[in-house]
Amino acid sequence: MRAGRLRHLMWLKEPTNTADGMGGTTPTHGTVEVFWGSVEPLRGREWVQSGLENSEVSGKIVRRYKSGITPDMIVTFDSRTFKIVSVINVDERNIEQELMVVEKVII
Repeated sequence: MRAGRLRHLMWLKEPTNTADGMGGTTPTHGTVEVFWGSVEPLRGREWVQSGLENSEVSGKIVRRYKSGITPDMIVTFDSRTFKIVSVINVDERNIEQELMVVEKVII
């Protein structure tokens, strides 16, 4: 895997519950790892729902292999948030990993 391809600094986050100070908890995402990767858009679509124009981009994030990544995690990059749909171990060699992701944006 060529390191020059991995040019974006990203955060891998998993769901956690944070105390809200009133005896309850609030669902949030806690950082698991900061890593270098690349974002490659694959497909986009737009639609109107409840009077709001929405946009969704499907893509993949390419990164070095890490075990334990699951579809309930998210990846953040700059102000963007990507929901992981599936995790692919490229060639089953534990070297390169592709995270198939969806990014939703309300316009």
